[in-house]
Amino acid sequence: MDDLDRRILNILRRDARTPYTEIADRVGTSEGTVRNRVDRMSADGIIERFTVTTRTGNVKAMVEISVDMNVNTSEVSETLADWEEVDFVWQVSGEEDIVLIVDCVDTRAVNELITRSRELPEVEGTKTRLILDERLG
Repeated sequence: MDDLDRRILNILRRDARTPYTEIADRVGTSEGTVRNRVDRMSADGIIERFTVTTRTGNVKAMVEISVDMNVNTSEVSETLADWEEVDFVWQVSGEEDIVLIVDCVDTRAVNELITRSRELPEVEGTKTRLILDERLG
């Protein structure tokens, strides 16, 4: 991955629907070059998915999960990533082992997701923070 790839990715991170012609103008290359690079980055797994961010009144939260020391954190993360409400799963250092960013229809749905995660035998505990505001950096 070179500087041009990084510049293309930075534009797509802010708006994955940015037309390739606009990206090409902004980074100073052709639309075909942008298309080929995005296709290559997708095939190579650098771009995992394109997603949509909404402002629909849903409740977003960060759920921090600690798991038992003898647990394969990657396997737990994969299980959690399959849940419909989960936008992101991060394996992190610190007191907790996994952080989820979730997007639920209301606080009851957030609570149900927390309960479901606590029911997993590998999970020892959770901490939750509601996300009050969000800015793209």
